[in-house]
Amino acid sequence: MIAACFVLGLLVGSFLNVVIYRTPLILERQWRRQCEELAGHEAPAEPRFNLVVPRSACPACKAQIKAIHNVPVLSWLALRGKCAACGARISARYPLVELLTAILSAAIAWKFAPVGLPAVGAALVLTWFLIALTFVDFDTQLLPDSLTLPLLWLGLSASVMGYTGVAPREAIIGALAGYLSLWSVYHLFRLATGKEGMGYGDFKLLAALGAWLGWQMLLPIILLSALVGAITGIALIVVRGRDRNVPIPFGPFLAAAGWIALMWGPEIVTGYLGMFGRGM
Repeated sequence: MIAACFVLGLLVGSFLNVVIYRTPLILERQWRRQCEELAGHEAPAEPRFNLVVPRSACPACKAQIKAIHNVPVLSWLALRGKCAACGARISARYPLVELLTAILSAAIAWKFAPVGLPAVGAALVLTWFLIALTFVDFDTQLLPDSLTLPLLWLGLSASVMGYTGVAPREAIIGALAGYLSLWSVYHLFRLATGKEGMGYGDFKLLAALGAWLGWQMLLPIILLSALVGAITGIALIVVRGRDRNVPIPFGPFLAAAGWIALMWGPEIVTGYLGMFGRGM
């Protein structure tokens, strides 16, 4: 099971690279069309562009990537990180995303295989969505509704089907509390400072995590993501001299904290409460 999920993760990671690259471009096209329509202009015809069409191509020379050159990780190593047609450099992030997806998928199999195949499948879906959202937000500071909302509904559906171990009542409360908690922080911060501290995509991502993991995991997720985000922000300011006014996307920290809660959330909460002589 672990080996199968590792190989599956490599294949899914290759597709996630497409999702990460194309989703912001698809949104930009939609926004341009909407602006043209609002201005009373007819939107110009554009070739089809989605997650499937057109085939992947080299950004430099536009040559289509052959299937033999699209084998996860191995093709990048064999080509030494260069395009087979023009020799342009290919970012090392593509194989790293594939390898990360494979490793996390194998970890899911190791953790959830004793629970059953449905639990493994549900946890894999959550993991893959979180990887895509992490890199999209890192690149663009966007958490698209086309990813966060399906993740939310899938979490509620998986709870109803009994795939997550979270009761539907806990999942619904988790979704509501996840959204409203960050929504409240957002508006309080805006009233206090006149600035927007985060985007609505963060609310929706935490709502989705609440649907998947239950309301009990929301506080550990928020605390862990805030801690890691604060450490990262301070490190960027000290080491790289990053401007304090330059925003740092919060989505990757939420996603990382959510995945950790998926894997070890109950153990973390039990250990924390045990420090005060209490159990779950």
